[in-house]
Parts: sequence; structure tokens; C-alpha cells
Amino acid sequence: MHHFGMSCGMGPREHGGSCGSGHAGPCSCGCCSGHGGFARRFISKAEKLEKLEEYKDQLKKELAGVEERIQELECK
Repeated sequence: MHHFGMSCGMGPREHGGSCGSGHAGPCSCGCCSGHGGFARRFISKAEKLEKLEEYKDQLKKELAGVEERIQELECK
């Protein structure tokens, strides 16, 4: 059973993963093993910062894709 936010402090909206825990895409938060193994509950401040930076980069890429799609639709 996955407890959102227990290990990484982020909920399903803040992930880009699909580990069976309700995340939206591939889970990289360190809170899900994805293989029925050990699930971490605590991560260091540095790890959390790294994961948040990765999440920020994913959001930037998503925004670029949305902007591109808007342009495509406006040109039709």
C-alpha cells in the first residue's frame, strides 16, 4: 500500500510516474519500489531537492508541448 507523501513529501500531482501507486507516469521519487520490495519512507533534503528539480524540468517540457499544441490548433 502506497502512502502519498510519506517518503518524498510529494503527492500524485507532483510525480511523473506510473508505479501502481496512482502516480501519473514513471515514478522516480524513491518512495516506490515498483517491484514489491523495500519502499523508502525518508529521503534526505538533498535527494528531495534533486527530485523537485527533476519535476520542474518535466513541467517545463510539458509546458513546451502544450504551447506547441496550442500553436498547431491556432494555425488550423
